[in-house]
Amino acid sequence: MILKKLKRFAALLYRSITVSNRIQRQDFIATHLHGNARYADPLKLNRHEFSVFSQGGEDGIIAEIFRRIGIASRSFVEVGLEDGKECNTHLLLSQGWTGLWVEGSERCAGLIRQHFDEPLKAGQLRLENRFISAADMDSLITGAQLPEEFDLLSIDVDGIDYQLWEAVTKFKPRVVVVEYNGLIPPAIDWVPPESGETWRYPGVGASLKALERLGREKGYTLVGCGFSGCNAFWVRSDLAGNLFCHEATAEHHFEPLRVFLVEPHYVD
Repeated sequence: MILKKLKRFAALLYRSITVSNRIQRQDFIATHLHGNARYADPLKLNRHEFSVFSQGGEDGIIAEIFRRIGIASRSFVEVGLEDGKECNTHLLLSQGWTGLWVEGSERCAGLIRQHFDEPLKAGQLRLENRFISAADMDSLITGAQLPEEFDLLSIDVDGIDYQLWEAVTKFKPRVVVVEYNGLIPPAIDWVPPESGETWRYPGVGASLKALERLGREKGYTLVGCGFSGCNAFWVRSDLAGNLFCHEATAEHHFEPLRVFLVEPHYVD
C-alpha cells in the first residue's frame, strides 16, 4: 500500500513538473519569439514553428517551406531518429509520405518496427538499422529507390552530420535539414573530425558557418534555423528564388542553443 502511494505521488510530481516546464517554455517563446521584432519579417520562418512530433518547432518550419516551394514526390530520408516517435519526418509519414529511416541503435530500431509496423509492412517506410559513415550515404538512398530529387533529407547524428551531407552526390533533395552546433558563434567555420572522441569538442556537430558554406557549394540556400538552436534548413537554390530571407548567411539566421526549449523525449 505504501509503495503504491509513493508511486502515485511520484507520478503526480513528475506530471506537475512537466506541465510547469511546458508552461515556462511556452511563455519564453511567446515573449522572445512571437513578441520579438527580429522575427517580424514575413519571410522569416520562425513564427511558423509548431511541433506535432518534432523536438522543437521543426514540423511547422518544414510545412511552411513546402507551402512556399510546393511538394513534388512526397518522399524523405531521415538519418538519426531514435525510436521515431519524435523526429522531423514522423508527421510527413502520417500524411502519407514515403521514405527511408536510418537508425544505428538496435534497441531503437526494434521500437520503430514495433510502433511503425503498418507503414513498414506496406512499404511506405523503409528502415535501415546500421551506423553509417559518409561512404554509405548514396548507396543507402539508392537502395530505397527514391527519386533523384526527393523532397526532404534530414540528418541528426550528433557528430558527422556535415560529412554525411557532403557525401550525398547522386541525389538533389529539394530541402535539407541538418543539426548544427549552436554553441559555436556564427562567424566561425569549423567541422569536427569524422573520427575521434566527440566529448573533446564543444557541443555536437559542425558550426552553422561551415554548413552554410557546404550548402552553397552544393547549390543550396540557407533559409532559417529553429528557435531552439538545434536544426538549420536549406532549400535548393533553384527553388528558393525570392521566397525566403535575402540574407542567406549564418550570421543572419543563427540561433544559439536553447536546450531548455527542446521537449524532453524518453525512449521506451
